[in-house]
Formats: sequence, C-alpha cells, structure tokens
Amino acid sequence: RLSCIRNNVWLACCGVISAGLAVLSSFGLMLFCGVPFVVTVANAPFLILGVGVDDMFIMIASWEQSSRKKEKSNVKSRLAETYAEAALSVTITTLTDVLAFFIGTWTAFPSVRSFCLYTGTAFVFCYLYTITFFGAIIVLNHKNEQENRHWLTCMPVGVDEDQAEKSCLYNACCIGSCSRQSSQPESEHPLSIFFKKCYGPFFTNKWIKLLVVLLYGAYLGGSIYGCTQMKEGINLRNLASDDSYVIPYYDDNNKYFSAYGPRVMVVITESVDYWNETVHLGIENCTQNLE
Repeated sequence: RLSCIRNNVWLACCGVISAGLAVLSSFGLMLFCGVPFVVTVANAPFLILGVGVDDMFIMIASWEQSSRKKEKSNVKSRLAETYAEAALSVTITTLTDVLAFFIGTWTAFPSVRSFCLYTGTAFVFCYLYTITFFGAIIVLNHKNEQENRHWLTCMPVGVDEDQAEKSCLYNACCIGSCSRQSSQPESEHPLSIFFKKCYGPFFTNKWIKLLVVLLYGAYLGGSIYGCTQMKEGINLRNLASDDSYVIPYYDDNNKYFSAYGPRVMVVITESVDYWNETVHLGIENCTQNLE
C-alpha cells in the first residue's frame, strides 16, 4: 500500500523474524540434546522460512477477512475469528510436515536422520511462534493503524489541510496516504473475487468434476507405476557437479573396470610389523588366496 500507516512493513518483517526464531530455538534444542550438526542441516532454514512466510500470509488474509464482518468489530472477536479460520489450515500443514520429517528419522543414514530431526523440530517451533508471537504482532499493528501512527516512527500522523497541494510522495511518507481515504478495511481483493465468482463455479460443473476425477485417476495410476519402477541405491557420480574432476574418474572406471566386478578391500584390525619380511609374505599369501 502507498501509505505510511497501512503498508504492513513490520508485519512482513516479523513474519520473517518468527521463522528465524523457530530456527534458533530448534537448533539450540537439538544441539543441547547432543544431536550432531551436519552440513545438510544448513539447508533447513530455507524450508522453515518458506513455511513461516506461508503461514504469515494465511494469518494476514484471515485477519483482513475478519474485518469485513460487522459483528466482529472488536480486537478480541477479530483475533478469535482469525485463529478459527487460519489456525486449522496452519495446524494441518504443520502436522503433515512434522510427521513427514520425523518418519525420515528412521533412515539408516546418520546425516539424513540429523537433518530430519532438526527440520521437524523447527517446524514445531515455527507453528508455536506463528500462533503466539505473530498473532500478537497483528494486534499491535492493528492498534497502530487505528491510532493513525507512522509505520516507522510510530508517531501519530493526520490529514494536512494542504494535502491536495502536496505531492503524492509527501502525502504517503508524511501524512498517511496518497489521498484523503481513512484507514478503513479494504475492499475484497480481485484475486479473491476471481476464485469466488469464476474459478469455483467452473469446477462445480458436473462435466468438469468428471474430468478432474479422470485426470486424478490417471495421475494416481502413473504414480503407482512409477513407484514400482524405482530402484534402491545411489550412483555416486550423480552427487558431483558436472564440472567436477570426479565425473571423468567414474566414467573411466565404469568403462575400463566394470567387467572386473566390485573392488575387494582387506582390512587388518590388529597392529602388524609391516617392516618384517615374514609379515609381508603372509599378507601377500593372504591376498593371493582371496584372489
């Protein structure tokens, strides 16, 4: 919004801060519990940021929707309505994310296990901060709007008598808005109107519903077939970048030595006097017998 009162800058910043607090809390808890920190865990904050910002938009949208209901005029009723609408979807998405990552802790790979533990715990903290910290920020931001306070200085601003003679930039930065409009709830967003009046009725048509069912059935069948074609294992060549020196090594190894089968390594667990010729002969005889 082109307004120094209702631009919601602090809401956006606090939504990102909420995700950052979730990362700090989860990482601190996991490190305190002795869970190893591996390199893959460094990617977790980006996942948490995406989910946290998504929850932020859901909360703000529900708050804006509550402002259009005349019977929900005070802050308590509006916040209750916001949680009734947004908390359900936020809770369901969080539960599915946490369940998916905690199931990943059953893997045999320690690095993947650590990543799933850190990320799953971060999702829990992200949910807690969204329904507590961010909800309080929404109320504080609403109070600032009601009192016509500047978003940056938090000082009250009003309508200047010479507003019509001032530039639009001056009015937006120093007065509150580019016009004489008061801080009333905004009209419904055009995208919401599109989904309500066009998209929704289109998909409620009986032929469209039949088409959707057929497409979903085809998609489900293709997914099941794809799952049956999956092979367990990993090709180490695919883990390296395209310009890595490892790529030619694996290509040459597969080209010239694939016919010999896997390499066999002999590990001696006891201390051995390698400088002793008798020990040398014993090791050589052992390797020859294995061959």
